[in-house]
Amino acid sequence: MVLTSLAVAQESPAIGWTLLDQFDQPYTANADLKVLLVAHDMAGSKLVKAALAERPAGYLEARHAAFVADISRMPAPISKLFAIPAMRDYSYRVLLDREPRVANRFPAQAEAVTWLQLDQGKVIATDQFNSAEILREALERGAP
Repeated sequence: MVLTSLAVAQESPAIGWTLLDQFDQPYTANADLKVLLVAHDMAGSKLVKAALAERPAGYLEARHAAFVADISRMPAPISKLFAIPAMRDYSYRVLLDREPRVANRFPAQAEAVTWLQLDQGKVIATDQFNSAEILREALERGAP
């Protein structure tokens, strides 16, 4: 279900940052980005994983979407030895926010995924999802 649907007026742009993905490849958010999904905890990451199950490689990119996972609270040895290697099997790119530098800019709700709708780098709407099925449907539509 969608937990909230709030219009957001944000002064600072939601683009211009760079994070490394699970393959240590850089990604820089630019004005082409339309949807930013942010998981602030493991439960949120699992929702994204379930929503993207059986979706082809490039699914998010085709929708001008990106996924940021806040892994800042995960102990470094666990992330390096187990979590990140497991993410390399995913069919989608996971942008790893290790500090966090990006995830903390946006609203968080425990056990949910934050959906940021962007227009030319500005956040125009924010939603929170706690259902993989509804998140998948929103991704198919391109909007919550």
